[in-house]
Amino acid sequence: MKTLGLCIAAGLGLSACASGGTMGNTNPNNIVTEYPVETAMLNIYTKQRSENLVATIGNQTASADIQVTPKGNMVFNNKKVQGTEINTINKVNNQITNQSVAINYFTLNPLVFHGFTDSTGKYSVSNQTTTIPKMATVGDSNKLITENVYSDSSMRKKIGTYNQNWSLTRDSNQTAWFCIETSDNMLAGGTSEGSSKECYKINAKGDILASKVTIAPPASNGGQTITFNSK
Repeated sequence: MKTLGLCIAAGLGLSACASGGTMGNTNPNNIVTEYPVETAMLNIYTKQRSENLVATIGNQTASADIQVTPKGNMVFNNKKVQGTEINTINKVNNQITNQSVAINYFTLNPLVFHGFTDSTGKYSVSNQTTTIPKMATVGDSNKLITENVYSDSSMRKKIGTYNQNWSLTRDSNQTAWFCIETSDNMLAGGTSEGSSKECYKINAKGDILASKVTIAPPASNGGQTITFNSK
């Protein structure tokens, strides 16, 4: 699954690389304890939406304009799937530095991600290790995907292996942060890109209220961790 963090990192040249759903449960103190994380995932990665993320790096302002567009029925890795395009335009001090286009491939009922392709030719095959739950309780977390990325669709040259995990933490009595964390490249001899964590503030319906992406450079790099926040 192509998450936003690595797109942003690559585009900036850094060292690291819709609404609806079941209402969450509440207790007598009107504190939401459960959230529809599958609905949140659908709203993040499969529905039409746009957002602008901004970070200050020294005396520079970096931004990413992101447009998510459903592409309908497609075929990926010999499977009938649905696709969603993620178009990311990166800017530094309001000057375009990079544009990337990726397509995530998934099936529904239950929501399963199968991989992605992007405008550089990369071809990723995902093994979703757990089912995304309909509902999750604040404090829950789990493994999500192990992803193998190849230089092209021939899959002769593997260039990366990544793990992705999800977690749900409290933000307020009525909102929570739903996060997807992507590990650094685990491929022996592969290029270290650093890790990323993209988080979405959600309400009891799974609506996306705000977002932030944190990019951590490789441990050997010594660079600073950078957080992009939605405007």
